Amino acid sequence: MDLLKKLCETPGISGYEERIQKVIKEELEKVTDEVKVDKLGNVIGMKKAKKMSGKSSPKKVMIAAHMDEIGFMVSFIDKEGFLRFVPVGGFDPKTLIAQRVVVHGRKDIGGVIGSKPIHILEEEERKKVPKIKDLFIDVGLKKDEVSKIVKPGDFVTLDRNFKEFNNKIITAKALDDRAGVYVMIESLKRVKDCEVDIYAVATVQEEVGLRGAIVSSFSVEPDAGIALDVTIASDLPGTKEEEMVTNLGGGTAISLMDSHTISNKKLVDFLRNIAEENKIKYQTDILLGGGTDAGAIQRSKSGVPVCTVSIPTRYIHSVVEMCNKEDIENSIKLMVKFLENAPKGEF
Repeated sequence: MDLLKKLCETPGISGYEERIQKVIKEELEKVTDEVKVDKLGNVIGMKKAKKMSGKSSPKKVMIAAHMDEIGFMVSFIDKEGFLRFVPVGGFDPKTLIAQRVVVHGRKDIGGVIGSKPIHILEEEERKKVPKIKDLFIDVGLKKDEVSKIVKPGDFVTLDRNFKEFNNKIITAKALDDRAGVYVMIESLKRVKDCEVDIYAVATVQEEVGLRGAIVSSFSVEPDAGIALDVTIASDLPGTKEEEMVTNLGGGTAISLMDSHTISNKKLVDFLRNIAEENKIKYQTDILLGGGTDAGAIQRSKSGVPVCTVSIPTRYIHSVVEMCNKEDIENSIKLMVKFLENAPKGEF
């Protein structure tokens, strides 16, 4: 889990992925034959198929996991030195009050997201649902001090360390989608006798519109695509059984449909058969409130068969995202077997 911890704790919001990009590039260079960074910032690692005498060119399989995390951009510094900010990606404002942050200016400085204390709220104010525009970042400095370090346009990340609970559970910020990046890298470490060209792509700007996957899939021109991401583990109090998307600890998740993509049926069946034949614990999910890079890959060029393999995650888009290590391991096992058997797939 050391690599996953490093991935989760390295900052990089959509459009400002340089730090996490460097970490991933170094890791992909260890497990692929060639690595490049495109103009948008996607890191593309290519692992060549083993030689196949007398056969046509190998299939190209693209695996995509987005490197960006949700965060904020400083929009204004008021006369007292408090920072106003706008979100980069989707947040539930209720999860932000009293959180620690890191402001990435000329140097990194700590701060907290503040709001008006409950003790002095009017009765009507207490009833209101918080809005991001009502929040601010307090770095404990006056305007003339903070302005030497921070300017509008600097990015901000939430400050929370990676933790392991009871040998099975991990919690951190940015498991969406550093967990997917981790699965991608670990799968490449383990794959053997692969007869397809694997394009492992750590994409940028997924959280603001699947932008990196659009660019990179046009460059790669894959024959098939798998997005590696997280999905909602909704096995929580108050959720009806029929409304659950996936269960934490229920295995890796093979996506049937999300708000951007209907997965290719042949690819879904192929993944299911691989999981069952190899006794890999899995579940299927239908997620109507979000999407993955698969939606962009699917629409590239003349169309690409795609599917998403996801890690069930509780509390997505918060600083306490939670995964089960066994679900992560089953995702790696499924991807390894998929890549090793991809030439047999009719998709």
